[in-house]
Amino acid sequence: MILVNPSNGKQLTQSGNVLFDESGAMFNIVDGIPRFVTDGGYSETFGFQWNKFAKTQLDREMEGYNISKRRFFAETLWEENGLAGQEVLEVGSGAGRFSKVVLENTKANLSSVDYSGAVVANFKNNHHIAPHRFQIVQASIYDLPFPSKSFDKVFCFGVLQHTPDFGASVAALVDKVKPGGEIVVDFYPIKGWWTKVHAKYLFRPITTRLSNLRLMQLINNNIDWLINAEHFLHKRRLGFLSRFLPIVDIQGTLPKYLSGEERREWAMLDTFDMFSPKYDNPQHIRNVVSMFEEFGAQVSFGGFVSYDGYKAAVVRATRMT
Repeated sequence: MILVNPSNGKQLTQSGNVLFDESGAMFNIVDGIPRFVTDGGYSETFGFQWNKFAKTQLDREMEGYNISKRRFFAETLWEENGLAGQEVLEVGSGAGRFSKVVLENTKANLSSVDYSGAVVANFKNNHHIAPHRFQIVQASIYDLPFPSKSFDKVFCFGVLQHTPDFGASVAALVDKVKPGGEIVVDFYPIKGWWTKVHAKYLFRPITTRLSNLRLMQLINNNIDWLINAEHFLHKRRLGFLSRFLPIVDIQGTLPKYLSGEERREWAMLDTFDMFSPKYDNPQHIRNVVSMFEEFGAQVSFGGFVSYDGYKAAVVRATRMT
């Protein structure tokens, strides 16, 4: 996929480690990755997170260790063979768990974007799989360096609730897909008044003010007793009380196949992910559906998708014009 200056839409040309357009605007290529931002901005915590846990969530060749693949195809309903030769955009790639799925299981041309320094982890994890089909850039969702109406498929998983403006983020995704092309997103849902009666929202006013290192240290020092406490509550059929523990919902969200050490690593990662992001804005599914319709997409599905005993809030849509 060609790259353009997100400010003016002009096509970029590469010379060495620099991209430039006819107006003289320039963007650097660092470690093989075009950079359209100078830092990770509000997503800086994700750069820290995904470079520390670069391989934690990647699917493996072991039997059953492919939860990312199952989630991707369950949520999108895209067929592996059907993506051959298609231009696919991934926004908010993190360390590349879904980049890996697309590159290993399809013949799609994948353009992957993240605002944070997580692009480094994704490049290291996945560039070798299919370098001729994989393009990764560091850019904001609001200033994507691609022409409008240029992708056959767009997906964005686990990202929208962490952006400053949910609706503007949806508009940015719709802008990049071709007429007749598909967009699939998942996000944190509001299920009822109790959604924010949770340790995450009680502690976030404090934890978001901590440095990444300090927060990670606090989690590491307390994760073992928290894991044991969560297990105790579920064993006593008091699992509903675990929402008041400052730890990820292990029973409800973590893969069942994990060993003890793997469970601890996933729990640390996901607990950091709960408490570190600057923005955390869950949405009613019906409101997200309305956003897609407002920006010219026809929604084919808005609801919960189940896979491996988990449920995700998903919206699938097609751009009309």
